[in-house]
Amino acid sequence: MNLAYAHGVSDTPLLGDTVGANLDRAVATWPDREALVDVPTGRRWTYAQFGSDVERLADALLGSGVRKGDRVGIWAVNCAEWVLVQYATARIGAVMVTINPAYRASELAYVLHQAGISLLFASLRHKGSDYRAMVDEVRGECEDLREVVYFGDPSWDALLARTAGGARPEPLSCDEPVNIQYTSGTTGFPKGATLSHHNILNNGYFVGEMIAYTERDRICAPVPFYHCFGMVMANLAATSHGACLVIPAPSFDPAATLRAVQEERCTSLYGVPTMFIAELGLPDFASYDLSSLRTGIMAGSPCPVEVMKRVVAEMNMAEVSICYGMTETSPVSTQTRRDDDLERRTGTVGRVMPHVEVKVVDPATGITLPRGEAGELRTRGYGVMLGYWDEPEKTADVIDAGRWMHTGDLAVMREDGYVQIVGRIKDMIIRGGENISPREIEEFLYGHAKIADVQVVGVPDARYGEEILACVVPRDPADPPTLEEVTAFCRDRLAHYKIPRRVEVLDEFPMTVSGKVRKVELRQRFGGGAGQGLSGGSGSDRS
Repeated sequence: MNLAYAHGVSDTPLLGDTVGANLDRAVATWPDREALVDVPTGRRWTYAQFGSDVERLADALLGSGVRKGDRVGIWAVNCAEWVLVQYATARIGAVMVTINPAYRASELAYVLHQAGISLLFASLRHKGSDYRAMVDEVRGECEDLREVVYFGDPSWDALLARTAGGARPEPLSCDEPVNIQYTSGTTGFPKGATLSHHNILNNGYFVGEMIAYTERDRICAPVPFYHCFGMVMANLAATSHGACLVIPAPSFDPAATLRAVQEERCTSLYGVPTMFIAELGLPDFASYDLSSLRTGIMAGSPCPVEVMKRVVAEMNMAEVSICYGMTETSPVSTQTRRDDDLERRTGTVGRVMPHVEVKVVDPATGITLPRGEAGELRTRGYGVMLGYWDEPEKTADVIDAGRWMHTGDLAVMREDGYVQIVGRIKDMIIRGGENISPREIEEFLYGHAKIADVQVVGVPDARYGEEILACVVPRDPADPPTLEEVTAFCRDRLAHYKIPRRVEVLDEFPMTVSGKVRKVELRQRFGGGAGQGLSGGSGSDRS
């Protein structure tokens, strides 16, 4: 019996650097190459200029009293200053706490207090958010917070004018914490995944290795920096290879993203599936010159097969890669390779990363299953977080005595070692005793001519415990799919118990700022009764 276990054997050693030391090496190796382009403001940095500005900010932080181990918060949309703060805090051994820009005042207060943040960097405002007003609202509750610095404000210039006055960074180990990221749990307060230099630097480096990054690559990153997708898979992948990071906009804008690819001749483009769907859906999509692209990463949530095929065929991204992971694993555990065939790059989330172990187990017993059977995916290696900040009991709930991280994801490891994610343990729909994977139904419904995007959730049902609801975004809002059309499409091709009994038509899905669909919100919104969408409500039972 071939067990569902794999180890990423590699001849390429792990990096033993801190983030700051690794940046120093890049600056020394590629001083004249472009490191960072902030498209909205037109600003550019070579590696030499970027390194100099990071040093200046690090010196100013020391002059402000920030020391090794102090928590420095950043609550901001994407901008060049965000990247400077990331590397400057790492250089002096401070722990950067990344805060979701979508958080409101009460959520901000929780993070400021729980992490003990002493200095906070923030945007002034973005869209409907007035960050200064929200900080003012909660500042009195946060006894550790002694200073707030706003990007694009005199407070930023005042900070940069400070000097360390002879203070030097303390000696630093790569195993010390460098980042706390708050996970967006569906219940309770978010937990602060604490990541080390070793965790995130190596993950960014090996993600870049898998798609053959060099100093000639230019990475367009519309994904948020507060999340691992941005600050690790984009920022650290870039600097560890001497590549250039391109910021297309403060937050995701499909047209701005494609303009940045075209004008900056980007070779790589990142995004969650909904971002690629939005780009492909632009009325003038065909007018953009995307010929410079060769690769990129689609990750963050399950990647629909049909969307992936269009990205390869229509966006010139023949070497696009799918990554799978979670914040607690820094984040990537599996990734498709650039020479994988289309089936592997559309039907799986790749195979185990170098220096990482993965296995699929029976979630009840922890026993490793045979390949081909569905169970919980667990992962172990350099990427597993140090723990949840100041929450040892919650850490012990997800990292066992063997240092295996319990992902909560249902997966199948194929005979060839490639992994398929088939759902979340908590998302699994149990209808009349049948375990149903929403992902399987979603992938099938992407083939419907009238459906642009789809999310499947379970909603309460008096007879079967749960019933299947398909929430769809139509290709043409004037001609959405009806329940009868969806039923006819599924009949004879899906088992009867997998066919959606309800369809809701939406303009868009509720999203986290990192681009993940909030399925819990869909369940809450539509779990109270018959559908009210254009489908006309519940269908007849066909069991």
